[in-house]
Amino acid sequence: MPAPDSPWSEIVPGLWMGGHEYKGRSGGLEFAVVHDEFDLVLTLLRLPGHGPDDDVEHHVWPIPDGPLDGTQLAGVLRLARAAGEGLAQGRRVLVRCYHGYNRSGLVVAHALIGAGHTADEAIRLIRSRRSRWALHNELFVEYLKTGLDTVRLLEELAE
Repeated sequence: MPAPDSPWSEIVPGLWMGGHEYKGRSGGLEFAVVHDEFDLVLTLLRLPGHGPDDDVEHHVWPIPDGPLDGTQLAGVLRLARAAGEGLAQGRRVLVRCYHGYNRSGLVVAHALIGAGHTADEAIRLIRSRRSRWALHNELFVEYLKTGLDTVRLLEELAE
């Protein structure tokens, strides 16, 4: 899958989705470094030197781009809640992972679902605003359609 064309994309006003690497104007890969463009940064894959600045609120919850256990799902739910609360407070929120496709898409979609969108609407919106490659992880799409709270309960019961 190709790198995105921009470091981050606005999905709905104030809620951005992005990554750590993107295709620059020259066509080569460039690093996406956050400084103070956002009030709240939620990171699902942390790479040194990618910011944000020290005075920016930053939450980190590393997860794989694959099956998630109950603890990882709990973190995703917390980040999605933080994104929704930040958005409701009028803050500029960035949710990021490596390319800004799957892990960040999971959090952003769940925040959108919490704001009243259906899972299908949230997925369509993300793909139209970020990239057609966004949420290409079919497991994450199934998580969203099932409901993350339900997936977490089922995962914890299976442990």
